[in-house]
Amino acid sequence: MCHGMAGPGRIRTTGCRASGRMTRPNIVFIFSDQQRADTMGYAGDEVAITPHLDRLALEGSVFRRCLASSPVCMTTRASVMTGLQVHQHGVWAFADPGIRFGQSHVRNIQSAGYRTGVVGKTHLWRHGGGHASDHLEEMADWGFDDARETTGPSESVDTDSIYTDYLAENGLLATHRNYLNLYLNSQRPLPWELPSSQLPTEAHLDMFIASLAEDWLRDNVSESQPFYLQVNFGGPHDPWDSPPEYRRMYNADHMVPSIGAEQSGPVSPLVSLLREHAPAKLDQMSRAENQVMKAKYYAKVTLIDDCVGRVIEALESKGLMGNTWIVFSSDHGEMLGDHGLLAKKNFYEGAVNVPCLFRPPGGGETQQSRALMSHLDIVATLIDIAGAPELIKSDGRSLLPMLDDRLQDTHQAAVLSELGLPPSVYTMVRTDRYKLSIDARSRAAIDLYDMQDDPDELRNLVNELDYQLIKSDLIENMLNPMISDLDTSAW
Repeated sequence: MCHGMAGPGRIRTTGCRASGRMTRPNIVFIFSDQQRADTMGYAGDEVAITPHLDRLALEGSVFRRCLASSPVCMTTRASVMTGLQVHQHGVWAFADPGIRFGQSHVRNIQSAGYRTGVVGKTHLWRHGGGHASDHLEEMADWGFDDARETTGPSESVDTDSIYTDYLAENGLLATHRNYLNLYLNSQRPLPWELPSSQLPTEAHLDMFIASLAEDWLRDNVSESQPFYLQVNFGGPHDPWDSPPEYRRMYNADHMVPSIGAEQSGPVSPLVSLLREHAPAKLDQMSRAENQVMKAKYYAKVTLIDDCVGRVIEALESKGLMGNTWIVFSSDHGEMLGDHGLLAKKNFYEGAVNVPCLFRPPGGGETQQSRALMSHLDIVATLIDIAGAPELIKSDGRSLLPMLDDRLQDTHQAAVLSELGLPPSVYTMVRTDRYKLSIDARSRAAIDLYDMQDDPDELRNLVNELDYQLIKSDLIENMLNPMISDLDTSAW
């Protein structure tokens, strides 16, 4: 077995000795899209069917309070690539290909001697026509030696990739795009009415991405060079189009209804806008419709879990599990009806709390931590595992010392999440107990929640007299130092 012990019951993760030489661990970073942190079995959800993610959690470490750098796809992915906060890299909404000439954690890992690759959705360039292969040079600039890129599901309506090539070759492209056009048009079905995908299960986008991962491992694994592979799934992002057999796994009657209790205190402008422009008015949704809607999301979560299982099986078939880190997270969460909302673009827990688990080479002891952390800490840990140069001006702190010993419930004193389009930009700071959101330009507070006494975020304390000192302290001593380099003068 290619590992040693580092303390009672823990796995040494810095490498192993084989044939008289020290080798470095491989890294597989699995990144899903729009996946809540609480909809897996290992997270305590008794309804969720996620045996493969549960296995990784059983053999590794789970961080229960990992926050997205931003509850927006392209924005948070720019943070993951650069290790920077949103206000530092400046990608507030749409991808900026120019930032690839700045720092990249992938390029740092590549410089440390790793073979690097990505399969699936990157969201690092703007979609709308053309083919993903047109951006291979950009992927190389980011540091990927072998990029096999698709788009996300909705983007495949008008942007081609190796996935749409595959569908066209099999006579399935029109079926795929007709379904998406039905979903995306102004008369889209309500989320509890959306039909299943019309594609064969093996032709679903996420199954195709799993096959890309299998092929990448077949083509790139070498005894002479460690590898770093990102596997970026398109789901469980909407549309919740999982094949019929996945939907049959769930009984809607078993679904716990979304958080719908009446809230007190002011409603943030973010939430007001989302409710005003929502394509589905969830305040008119019945309990039964809510449960059916949630079952459709859970079915896609299980689809993603099966895809993760295929990656694990590919690693096992090549004897790689003993010297490979498997890391799992998502770009942001999914509101799933909580507070009358779908998708993301707000700072409620459903949108910003994301899965985070690390399975070390050879497996380790099951551990869970309440330590406060963010995507930037995942990035710092990947770099640390690879022995690569640290990123400059990154707030991320490596979790590897904890992972090599015993998990603690403290890591960062506070973490940021940022959202908006200048000049309308909002910043959230989360501490162990409180969550505060502000208008980034004026520094005016818009939300304050006591996450210990009010985990469902039903009582906005921002205007209550008893909390004014707490609010001021969070702004002055936590938030302002973290955004001291935010320049709003051009706004």
